[in-house]
This record gives sequence, structure tokens and C-alpha cells, in this order.
Amino acid sequence: MVASLQPVSPEAEPETPPETPETPEAVEWPDDAAESAFLAEARERGEPVKATPAVVEMAEEAVDPKAMPKLDDLVNRIPADVREALEDLFRARFVRVQRVPKRVLKR
Repeated sequence: MVASLQPVSPEAEPETPPETPETPEAVEWPDDAAESAFLAEARERGEPVKATPAVVEMAEEAVDPKAMPKLDDLVNRIPADVREALEDLFRARFVRVQRVPKRVLKR
């Protein structure tokens, strides 16, 4: 069995990818009529069309750092065997006390 190879011509240029705009301002976005037409077509196909709700940032209450408990006091509340297991399994160490905003907690 003999394999034959064909030479590649040096004149052949590799395909270049299509040009993309370099700045975000150069990107053309659809106008309101095009967006309305798209949403109407999506509704006709039965696709759910929902507007993304705006994210409302709730003002966080100012926390006085002096009112936070000391790290050592909180660590001492955790049983010693649990602290050892955390250190052995995860190399976890407690380094700071931080208040978690209510918006990130599960309800």
C-alpha cells in the first residue's frame, strides 16, 4: 500500500475569519420595530416571552464593626471535633467575621 501526498502551494492563503467590530459602539443593534417583530414571531411559535425584571438593589444597612462578635468567640461555639474535621478535610480556617446581606440568603 502506497500513500501519496500532494504539495501545498505557497500561494494559497488561509481563510480569514469575518471581521468583527473592534468597539462596542460599532455593533448594530436591532431597532424597536425589529425587536417587536421578533417577539411577535416568538409568541406565534409558542415560546414564552418574558421581560427580564430589573434588578433592584436594596440599600444595605450600615454595620458597625464594633457590634460584630469577635472571631475567637464564634469559633469557640463550634465543637472542637467539628473544627478538626474541617481542618483535616477541607483545610478550612476561619479568618474573619462578616455579615451576609439578606438578599443572598435562601428563603
